[in-house]
Amino acid sequence: MTGWLAALLIGGAVAVVLPGVGPALGPLVRGRGGPPPRRWSPPVPIVARRRRAAADQAAVLEVCDLLAADLAAGRPPEAALAAGAERWPPLLPVVEAMRLGSDVPEAMRRLAAERRGAADLRWVAGAWQVAQHSGHGLAAALERTAAGLRARRRTRRLVDSELASARSTARLVACLPVAVLLMGSGAGSDPWSFLLTTPVGWACGVVGLALVGLGLWWIERLADRAAAP
Repeated sequence: MTGWLAALLIGGAVAVVLPGVGPALGPLVRGRGGPPPRRWSPPVPIVARRRRAAADQAAVLEVCDLLAADLAAGRPPEAALAAGAERWPPLLPVVEAMRLGSDVPEAMRRLAAERRGAADLRWVAGAWQVAQHSGHGLAAALERTAAGLRARRRTRRLVDSELASARSTARLVACLPVAVLLMGSGAGSDPWSFLLTTPVGWACGVVGLALVGLGLWWIERLADRAAAP
């Protein structure tokens, strides 16, 4: 019985430390004879959310380059936006706003607010708006904007590489309590009996997991705010 409780405790620690593991442990905890799970859509894992944001950032830069090249080649703005939407489908509301005669920069800003990785689209919207009001070439403005976005992307990559080491260190520190318990078991003591068979041990385990989860959540939040565009 103690072995099963230890396995469940280690599984809970792994679910706290590694994002996206918790939903996978559900069938093991319920067992084969348990009730079927309810229809529930789990939140997007942190890793998947970051990958989607990075993909959107790269797509915005590519769309900006594509718009600048098409406009410089003499294509009308509506056709250039349609070509950009083929590369990046979330741009379709902006294309629709262009066709309806609505405010294109405002449509871009709304899209940038809706998608975390599309925040750079605000710069494209600013270049579009300035070109409309000043009468200067939109292609040249978008070329300068694309150059600025590439510089921001290089800076963002440097920040992400620095934050990756901090995240790895935090997860390593979060695993240390389990490692200490395993070392204590190998040294002849029995910390699992106290932790899993006594009310005080249960309270310590729950509080410990809660503090580990809170610490990891706080570190991830600080890292996300530091990496925010």
